[in-house]
Amino acid sequence: MTDKDPSRAWLELDRIAVAYGGKPVVEQFSLQLPRGRIGCLLGPSGCGKTTVLRAIAGFEPVSAGAVRLDGQTVAAPGRSVPPERRQIGMVFQDHALFPHLSVIDNVAFGLRGRAEARETALRMLETVGLGHAATRYPHQLSGGQQQRVALARALAPSPRLLLLDEPFSNLDVELRERLGGELRALLKAAGTTALLVTHDQHEAFAIADEIGIMSGGHIQQWDRAWQLYHQPANRFVADFVGEGAFVPGTVRLGQEIVTEIGSFHAPEPIRCTEHGDLCDAGCEVDLLLRPDDVVHDDASAHTAEVLAKAFRGAEFLYTLKLPSGQQLLSLVPSHHDHAIGERIGIRLEPDHVVAYKRPGAPPLNCG
Repeated sequence: MTDKDPSRAWLELDRIAVAYGGKPVVEQFSLQLPRGRIGCLLGPSGCGKTTVLRAIAGFEPVSAGAVRLDGQTVAAPGRSVPPERRQIGMVFQDHALFPHLSVIDNVAFGLRGRAEARETALRMLETVGLGHAATRYPHQLSGGQQQRVALARALAPSPRLLLLDEPFSNLDVELRERLGGELRALLKAAGTTALLVTHDQHEAFAIADEIGIMSGGHIQQWDRAWQLYHQPANRFVADFVGEGAFVPGTVRLGQEIVTEIGSFHAPEPIRCTEHGDLCDAGCEVDLLLRPDDVVHDDASAHTAEVLAKAFRGAEFLYTLKLPSGQQLLSLVPSHHDHAIGERIGIRLEPDHVVAYKRPGAPPLNCG
């Protein structure tokens, strides 16, 4: 990950394992999150990301490893600091607000017994832009406003760590994108260390500093969004993050790849395995092509059939079929409005070369 110095880790998961009914859900799971950073666990349903969050919060015991917060071990086999003593705030997807309490009383709930609890609660409501709604009740607010109240309640006690479990999944797409940006700005202004769990890539990219792509109870890659998209660590990450398609190709002379829609020279020697092995001439690979790597060019000798198109304002996202039947995606300026079934000229213009040895390819030709 970006910062591997354990002395600087505010949150550290050291090879933890969690099991349900004797069945492992996560094993040998490690990550480090420096103070003031926003991390995210991103992955498909069932990959174990919420289980990790629950282990950090103290809702699930760990059967191996340790959870440390600011250097203090809060969970290990035979040791578990109760959730209420971990000073961790949580925001859930269903808001979990008390319907019989006013907005300000909901926010002040976690401050019971503290002096100036209501003043602190009102200040947090002002921070999230809901000071005017302090005397209302949750049912009188929109879904986005309710989520802001839940966030204010979680932040009011000044937690050492904030955990967010799919916080915007019940909201519409446009509202999720707007609240994601607002949440990031709020957490950064407060200097809050946070870990987000989501299956929504756009949400992860909008909020987090670093993102861990999860599969099968493990992190496949922990990195910034740019690296995940352009420099995926393995085929799973390449396939999961962003949009794109794998196209068969053959390596020539170390830095040239020949495909059905032309050949191109890579700026660096081609590494065609997840271990970084260099490709020999003749190595058969699958080349990852993002939509912006496939350029519409009427003068090109290579054509593809338009199977589908999605209007995105300034651009169309075209789904194209090559003569072999291989499908790929292309982003095309929207003034090029082609009909379904029409053939258009295309050429390759990849910015970053991501290739993997083709399954079943002769092993001596690669790596």
